[in-house]
Amino acid sequence: MRVGVPKEIKVHEYRVGLTPASVAELVAHGHELFVETNAGNGIDCPDRAYEKAGATILPDAAAVFKAADMIVKVKEPQPQEIALLRPNQILFTYLHLAADKEQALGLMKSGATCIAYETVTGRNGSLPLLKPMSEVAGRMSVQVGAHYLEKEQGGRGVLLGGVPGVAPAKVAILGGGVAGVNAAQMATGMRADVTIYDISNDRLAELDMFFSSQIKTAYASRSAIANAVKEAELVIGAVLVPGAAAPKLVTREMLGTMKRGSVLVDIAIDQGGCFETSHATTHADPVYEVDGIIHYCVANMPGAVSRTSAFALNNATLPFALKIANLGVENALEEDPDLANGLNVSDGKIRHKAVAEALGLPYDPV
Repeated sequence: MRVGVPKEIKVHEYRVGLTPASVAELVAHGHELFVETNAGNGIDCPDRAYEKAGATILPDAAAVFKAADMIVKVKEPQPQEIALLRPNQILFTYLHLAADKEQALGLMKSGATCIAYETVTGRNGSLPLLKPMSEVAGRMSVQVGAHYLEKEQGGRGVLLGGVPGVAPAKVAILGGGVAGVNAAQMATGMRADVTIYDISNDRLAELDMFFSSQIKTAYASRSAIANAVKEAELVIGAVLVPGAAAPKLVTREMLGTMKRGSVLVDIAIDQGGCFETSHATTHADPVYEVDGIIHYCVANMPGAVSRTSAFALNNATLPFALKIANLGVENALEEDPDLANGLNVSDGKIRHKAVAEALGLPYDPV
């Protein structure tokens, strides 16, 4: 198969769909690789590294899309990239269509077969291609939250871990999944006062055993969340409904009860965000203020640590990319039901039920 890797063009996105090591693996299996010039510069992998791995370097995205049967990316295609897609071409990347109807309609019009990293499942019901970026975003959420709590950044002027004689900041983490757990690990490491909220009692019991006395756990009822927002200096939204829009857990009204200069970090912003006042931002302009509360809602958080993120993502995506390239997309989807769950769009139709419901579009299973 002819596999193409364009340079990411989303604002301040430095990751790349395939690293030179992944390219070498695909080449070893007999596939042709085409990489846009400078695609790997953001992870310190120059063109010569890709050439050494066996790829052909092409001058622009248009040439890559024209040459390839399958396009491997990181972020959702931008409008000018969607225009380059053709019927039956395979697109393998993050899509997050539940919060982006315009993109969904564009992909439907293209006729391409679009497989989304975030809805590929594992045998235990996990989300293996979302997990590495959830780990990165979870850890980053505490890092950026601590930064924007500084007075110079417009925050409350609070040190997350406190000091002897001064209490640490309270951190409320909404969601006990991969992102939430990684956020909790970082926050406890910084000696903050951490509580994780979740709607699964079984999950809360697991977290209680895992963290022991390092954190507190609480059932995520509406009243519990309202109280958490009122007391916390840092609130991290880490909820996920696979393929669907994130639920709005924190309302505009709740902001009025928060301490001025507190920080909200919305990891779920790719799926529409879990705070009513959230809207997507970029690394170029990452925060905004509503009612005295700082909102950090960068839609590609892991892009800031591009090298770590790209290599972590490739570790997870490469086996699936190999399967598609080796077997062809139809055989790969038929053989692997977990990969088939990643199919969001093909033949101009929405193939994922949660995506269709979120967008109000017809669901047409394969």
